[in-house]
Amino acid sequence: MLRRTIRQAFVKSLPVMAGYLVLGIGFGILLRNAGYGVLWAFAMAAAMYAGSMQYVGIGLIAGGASVLMTALTTFMVNARHLFYSISMIDRYRDAGRLKPCLIFGLTDETYSLLCDGQTPPDADPNLFRFLVTLFNHCYWIAGCVAGSLIGTLLPFSSAGIEFSMTTLFVASFTEQWITAGDHLPALTGLGSSLLCLLIFGPERFLIPSMLLITGVLSILRGRMERRKAA
Repeated sequence: MLRRTIRQAFVKSLPVMAGYLVLGIGFGILLRNAGYGVLWAFAMAAAMYAGSMQYVGIGLIAGGASVLMTALTTFMVNARHLFYSISMIDRYRDAGRLKPCLIFGLTDETYSLLCDGQTPPDADPNLFRFLVTLFNHCYWIAGCVAGSLIGTLLPFSSAGIEFSMTTLFVASFTEQWITAGDHLPALTGLGSSLLCLLIFGPERFLIPSMLLITGVLSILRGRMERRKAA
């Protein structure tokens, strides 16, 4: 049973593995080019585990940013986690000792795999979610460390590597669109983001768009549940 659950979780995590290895390598190379070695790459990947913030963190570290500035930037970049993690409260409620790991590892990509609530019928749901989360974290650490090592062996221009984070978000959205039966949440996210982008601009639209998405989906929650039940 355990082996089967491990295998099922691994298969579930394969799309993220492909993205995280590439993204992690990009981060490791950028960090190496900024003058920080493999131990920094491992520590940031293991302790922070925040892809977009780690990319931003390279500039903060290299530029000597203050603790206050770093804290505020981290909050702004990762504030989206406050919104989508709300939908996982009920699923993680009975996770016991696994709960801290599940909460810590709830990245955008892990959420995209687990948000539908589907788990193998013969597996412990909490163990399955934990293994998916663990596999994803291991992929990220491996990618970051590999990128740092590659940066020492194969020096090349790192221009444009940071765009790889955007490509993974697009891939996650595409997978959800293909597999989901109800496209209303995706359309709500797209519409709200575009509206807030036009109103607040590219530098300030993230938090307003997340608030708007949360509000709209809260209002439409009953309708979506009835549609799903039907």
